[in-house]
Amino acid sequence: MSVDTLFDLEPHYAWLAIGLVLAVGEMAIPGVFLIWMAGAAVIVGLFSWVVPIGVPLQVVLFALLSIAAVFVGRRYLRDNPIVAADPMMNMRGDRLVGETVVVTQAIAGGSGRVRLGDSEWLARGPDAVPGTRLKVVGHDGTVLVVEPV
Repeated sequence: MSVDTLFDLEPHYAWLAIGLVLAVGEMAIPGVFLIWMAGAAVIVGLFSWVVPIGVPLQVVLFALLSIAAVFVGRRYLRDNPIVAADPMMNMRGDRLVGETVVVTQAIAGGSGRVRLGDSEWLARGPDAVPGTRLKVVGHDGTVLVVEPV
């Protein structure tokens, strides 16, 4: 039995497979778009399993459900935005603003090195001798901008 014959006899398996592929696609390339179409495909697959309807009607049902699901999903996400648990997770420099650092290499002429935790950073700020405590007020790439506490 060929694949084409199988899908001709059991089109609900094709819809369930399409739904699975779309759901995997959403996991691989997240964008909160394919998941709604995956849901529509699964609904069409389950509906066509229970109610014997033709493939053209299944395609129309899938199109209508996909459009409706995408619009409902977009409205839901607009009204209930996804809030990150840690919005500055990948912004290391921004996370350091407000931290206290200790000068390890004198800041002379506007640049030097400071210790924060267990690492040293390049720093830009007012002249300071080693051991001076300063506060991070910003960053310029990997260079911390510091000022007196």
